[in-house]
Amino acid sequence: MSKIAIIGATGRAGSQLLEEALRRGHSVVAIARDPSKLQGRQGVTVQALDAKDSAALEKALGGVDAVFSAAHFSTLEPQAVIAPVKRAGAKRLLVVGGAGSLLLPSGQRVIDSPDFPEAYKAEANGGVRFLDALRQEQGLDWTFLSPSAEFVEGERTGHYRLGKDHLLIGADGKSWITFADFAIALLDELEKPGHSRQRFTVGY
Repeated sequence: MSKIAIIGATGRAGSQLLEEALRRGHSVVAIARDPSKLQGRQGVTVQALDAKDSAALEKALGGVDAVFSAAHFSTLEPQAVIAPVKRAGAKRLLVVGGAGSLLLPSGQRVIDSPDFPEAYKAEANGGVRFLDALRQEQGLDWTFLSPSAEFVEGERTGHYRLGKDHLLIGADGKSWITFADFAIALLDELEKPGHSRQRFTVGY
């Protein structure tokens, strides 16, 4: 079993990653600004810090095998995560990505489609920048998992399908994945790496 760190461990994606990691017997360093709700969890070491504090983040990541970043892209520049991960010597960085950089059947990026909601553009553009920064990295084993268009609360089914750079759309025309099943897919990638230095996507 691995010792993993989760940046943004109390968010909707991060909290499901934490639950899935514990379910599989991994030990977790949970990093959040206010991790009070995580106190007393067996297998969890709590680190209360702002991820923008580079020195504190590097220290918190010391000795972990892999880092999961579930932080919002609009509030954190790529190097605020990438640089401390590299300095701490973590073997892998697995990122909760965004759907904006995925391609539609037409070849157009999701973020460039005319009906893309303006309210989500800052976060989506941040995700594009983060993926671009990872692709420039030479010495980091990274993986970026993009969810489907709708990333929602819902049950943990254990069923999903994977894609590469194109948005996954079901037979019903929907493109969606729950946080719980997304977490399964990303923990599966940790345990059986298949997308080193790549982006991939998950949906139903």
